[in-house]
Amino acid sequence: MSNRLRDKINRIKCFVLGRACDIKDPRLFHRLSLIAFFAWIGLGADGLSSSCYGPEEAFLALQGHIFLGIFVAIGTALTILIIAASYSQIVELFPGGGGGYLVASKLLSPQLGMISGCALLIDYVLTITLSISSGADAIFSFLPPSWIIYKLPFAVCGLLLLIVLNLKGVKESVLPLVPIFLTFIIAHVFAILYGFFTHLMDFGALAQSTRADIGQTYSQLGTMGIVLLIMRSYSMGAGTYTGIEAVSNGVPILREPQVKTAKKTMFYMAISLAFMAFGLMVNYLLYRVQHVPGKTLNAVLMGSVTAGWDPHIGGTFVLITLLSEGILLFVAAQTGFLDGPRVLANMSADRWFPFQFALLSERFVIKHGIVLMGLASLTLMIFSRGSVKFLVVLYSINVFITFCLSQAGMVRHWWKSRFGPDPWRRRLAVNGIGLILTVFILVMVIVIKFGEGGWITLIMTGSLVAVAAGVKRYYRRTQKILKRLDKLVYTVEAYQEKSSDVKQSVPGFDETSKTAVILVNGFNGMGLHTLFSVVRLFGDTFKNFVFMEAGIIDAGSFKGTDAIDALKEKISVDLSRYENYMREQGFFATTYSAIGPHVIDEISTMARKVYEKYPNCIFFGGQIVFDEESYLDKFLYNHVTFAVQKRLHQEGMPFMVMPIQAG
Repeated sequence: MSNRLRDKINRIKCFVLGRACDIKDPRLFHRLSLIAFFAWIGLGADGLSSSCYGPEEAFLALQGHIFLGIFVAIGTALTILIIAASYSQIVELFPGGGGGYLVASKLLSPQLGMISGCALLIDYVLTITLSISSGADAIFSFLPPSWIIYKLPFAVCGLLLLIVLNLKGVKESVLPLVPIFLTFIIAHVFAILYGFFTHLMDFGALAQSTRADIGQTYSQLGTMGIVLLIMRSYSMGAGTYTGIEAVSNGVPILREPQVKTAKKTMFYMAISLAFMAFGLMVNYLLYRVQHVPGKTLNAVLMGSVTAGWDPHIGGTFVLITLLSEGILLFVAAQTGFLDGPRVLANMSADRWFPFQFALLSERFVIKHGIVLMGLASLTLMIFSRGSVKFLVVLYSINVFITFCLSQAGMVRHWWKSRFGPDPWRRRLAVNGIGLILTVFILVMVIVIKFGEGGWITLIMTGSLVAVAAGVKRYYRRTQKILKRLDKLVYTVEAYQEKSSDVKQSVPGFDETSKTAVILVNGFNGMGLHTLFSVVRLFGDTFKNFVFMEAGIIDAGSFKGTDAIDALKEKISVDLSRYENYMREQGFFATTYSAIGPHVIDEISTMARKVYEKYPNCIFFGGQIVFDEESYLDKFLYNHVTFAVQKRLHQEGMPFMVMPIQAG
C-alpha cells in the first residue's frame, strides 16, 4: 500500500470514526471510561430490556392460572438480587474484570473457562440479534402493515449503525442512548406505580384470588402440579436474568475506582430490573391482563392503565412508552458490543482465539471483536429473517451455562478459603444459593427449549468450543519453540551474574562502524536469538547496537493508568537488559521505545528517528517461519516483522529478517 493511499484511507477513517486518541494524554482513560450512571445505561440496557419479554413469557407459561404469578414475581425479583449479589462478590475478587470466562478459568480450570467463554460469546451474538429484531418488531407494530417488508432491512441498518457507533468509542456509543433509556425508565416506573396506587384497595382481593387459584389448581393438578407449573413459569422467564453478568465483564471500561463503580452499577441494575420485573407481573394481575394477538402483554397493560385517561393524553403516553420499549431493545444490543469483544479479547490473550482479537483501534476499542460480533449477528439475523419467535428459543441457555460455572468457581474458592480471615460462610451462602438457582434454571430451560430448537444453540456453542481447542493446539506448537529459545535467557543471565563484579567502562559510539538496530519484543529467547544471529553472521561489521521495542496497548493492558505505566516500566527494564549485556561485551548500545495500539506504526515512527540519527544502520527482526506455511499459519501467527520490513523498505530503510525455523 502506497503512502498516498494509506493517508487517504486514514482521512476517511478519521471522518467516520473520529480522530485517533493520544495515548500520551494523562486524562485519556478518564475521558474514555464510564461512570456508574453511563455504565448502567450501556451495560444495563440488556437486563432492563428483558422486562419487555421475560415477565410475559413467565406469565403466559402459567396456562391461565394467572394468580400463581405472584409467587413467580417474588421468585424472579429475589433471583435477580441473589445473582447480582453473587456477581458483586466476583467483582471484588476480580477487580480487573471478572466475567464468566476469567472466573471459571482461574477458579475451576482453563478448559472449563474456555467453555464458559464460548457460551458467553454465542449468548452475546444472540443478545445483539434478538434485541435488534425485537426492537424492529416493536417499532413496525406502529406502522402500516404494508411496510412490514422493510422490517428486515431496517434491522440490518440498525445493526450496521451500532457497529459504527461502537468503533467510534465506548462513550460515544452510549451517550446517544441516554434519552431513550431515561424515557423507558420514567414511563415504566410511572405506569407501575400508577397501577399500584390506583389498586391499593384491591390487594386484599388479589390475595383472595390467589388462594382461590391455588385451590382450583390443586384440585386439577395436585400439589406437585402446582409446584411444577410455578417452576416452569419461573424458568420460562429466564430471559429476565440475562445481562446481569455484563457489569463483571465490563469492569475494565469503568471509571476508577473500578470496583466501586462496578458495584454501584450492579446495584442500579439489580434494583431497577427487580422492580421492573416484579412490578409488571403484579400489574398483569391487578389489571387481569390477557393475551391479545398481535400485541405484547406490556402493550395490553399500558392500554389498561390509560383506559380512563383523556384519549389524547393516554394515547400519547402509550405511544411514548411502547416506542421507548422498542428503541430500548435496540439499545440492549449495546451490551453485546461492549462485553462480547472483551470476552473474545481475554480468550485471545490466552490463545484460545487469534491474537488479533485483543488489538485496539486508534479510538481504543476492540475493533476486530466489534466487527466479528456484528458480522456474526448479521449472519444470524439474515438466516433467521429477524424472527423473534425463533431467536427467543435459542436465547438464555448459554448465559446460564456461564452463570453455573461462575457460581461453582466462587463456591469452590470460598470453601478453599474457609480457614482464612474473610467471612467465608456468608459469601459461600450467597454463591451457593446462586449456584442452586442457576443450575435449576439451566436444566429446566434446556429440557423445555431443546426440542423447540434449543439444540441449535448447543451445537453452535459446541462448534465454537471445538474451534477454540483447535486454535489452542496450533499455538502450543509455537510456544514449544519459544520455550526452547528461552534457554538463551538463562545463559545470558548466568554470564551477567559472573561479570557483575567486574567494573567496565561504557563504550562510546564508533562512527567508523555500522549500526545494527534490533527489533525486540521483551527480553526473551526470540530477541536474543536475533541478536546472536546478527553477531554470528556479520562478525565485526557492527560495533554499535540499538534495541527498539514497541509495546502494544491491547485490551489486556488498557485497563487504567496503572496498567499503562506497568507496560512502560516492563519495556524499559527489558531494553536495559539488552543494553547492559552488549555494553559488557564491549559494544556501544542504546535503546528506543514507544507504546500504542498499532505496533507497526509505532515501530515505523521510531525507525525514522533512528535512521536519521544513525544513517549507516541496518534494521533486523526475528520471525518464526514454517516449512510449508498454510493459510491458518498466516492468520494465527504474528507476522509483524514481515509487515515492518515492507513498510521500512517502502521508505528506503534496509531491513533484514532473521528466520527462526519452526519445522
